[in-house]
Amino acid sequence: MGNPKAFLNIPRQEAGYRPVHERITDFSQVEQTLNSHERKLQASRCMDCGVPFCHWACPLGNKQPEFQDALYKGKWREAYEVLAATNDFPEFTGRICPALCEKSCVLKLSCDEPVTIRENEAAIAEAAFREGYIVPIQPERNGKRVAIIGAGPAGLSAACRLNAKGYEVTLFDSKPMPGGLLRYGIPNFKLDKAVIDRRMGVLEAEGIKFEMGVTVDVQKLPAGFDAYCICTGTPQARDLNIPGRELKGIYLALEMLSQQNQILDGETFPKDRLVNAKGKRVLVIGGGDTGSDCIGTSIRQGAVSVTQIEIMPQPPVGHNDATPWPQWPIVLKTTSSHEEGCTRRWSLASNQFIGKNGKVCGVEVEEVEWIPAQDGGRPTMKPTGKKEVIDTDMVLLAMGFLKPEQPEFPENVFVAGDAARGASLVVHALADGRRVAQRVSEFFLGGEGRR
Repeated sequence: MGNPKAFLNIPRQEAGYRPVHERITDFSQVEQTLNSHERKLQASRCMDCGVPFCHWACPLGNKQPEFQDALYKGKWREAYEVLAATNDFPEFTGRICPALCEKSCVLKLSCDEPVTIRENEAAIAEAAFREGYIVPIQPERNGKRVAIIGAGPAGLSAACRLNAKGYEVTLFDSKPMPGGLLRYGIPNFKLDKAVIDRRMGVLEAEGIKFEMGVTVDVQKLPAGFDAYCICTGTPQARDLNIPGRELKGIYLALEMLSQQNQILDGETFPKDRLVNAKGKRVLVIGGGDTGSDCIGTSIRQGAVSVTQIEIMPQPPVGHNDATPWPQWPIVLKTTSSHEEGCTRRWSLASNQFIGKNGKVCGVEVEEVEWIPAQDGGRPTMKPTGKKEVIDTDMVLLAMGFLKPEQPEFPENVFVAGDAARGASLVVHALADGRRVAQRVSEFFLGGEGRR
């Protein structure tokens, strides 16, 4: 640790976002960056704790104190090597991860000013690409072939690890381009797709094969492979089957998000298939990150107004006594999209969609109360009878995804990522991909494999 007292006199400094009036006019990345000097100062705040809770909290097991120290000392190559040893895609997590590490940082727990680990991670990754530290490696092949079904975070992570071990890896995906949720679910203003393309070029140069636009039935896996990894994610979104669901103007969140990303990639859609918020009053149902992405996208498309409702109560600001560390802190989260102009409301259940001439024009909502369970279990929702109608021209359903049910597979078939655990964070999918790659290796070596 280069400066053991830096945390005492150097405050946390985030790069922040581009000005609202500027960023809502395009889909370019909203997050800015610090210069190299300021970035090194931020890295110096890491105290190299004897028990690094940041390392413990990270699903990938990143060695945050080590790469912070290297960054502070200006050893950018060393910092990247430490980071890349546990994370194959730091340029992704450095942009979109909710930073579980920062929530466990001692400086977060003591003074609510954690080290800017996520931003530092992104800066290290960008420096590695810029300075040419990332060079494709051609491993010696071991004669075994592995098919990975699904080119999302888990599939890409598994492919990267297996390829490095010498397996001949082929990725299959029904979409025209690799990336899964990274490409088709996350808006460009959070993750520019050129960042994905840059890494995919490295993977291809390392010998990973991509079979895009190919739909694979997991019950009839392609022949000619010694093992298979099912990394198909959670394709089924949670719907809201209440009266009026058949009305036009009601969409699942990814119908908008995926289409907008495809449009930015040069694809075109007929007018009757466009999911566009221009000139509309938009209602987003669901208070998570996907709902936030819908808000930012709607604003950029030209929505007249955006309202977001959530069935759960509004969480407290800053600290929540009900979720002390090491639990995930359930506190009010205000994203860059919320800052751009959005009405947010909580404790509202949707009763029915109201239509006119076959199109949605409103949603009847009802205020609910949450009664704590006596045994500390799940609280009970109680309708209050206080109803109202929210006028809207477009409804976006952002209520999460259903965990897929997988059939029984032969012993040489492994399941990873959201396909195994249900909808979760990208960082969990990346970690799961690494774990399944290890299980595949153990399978070939006669170990326990996926069991």
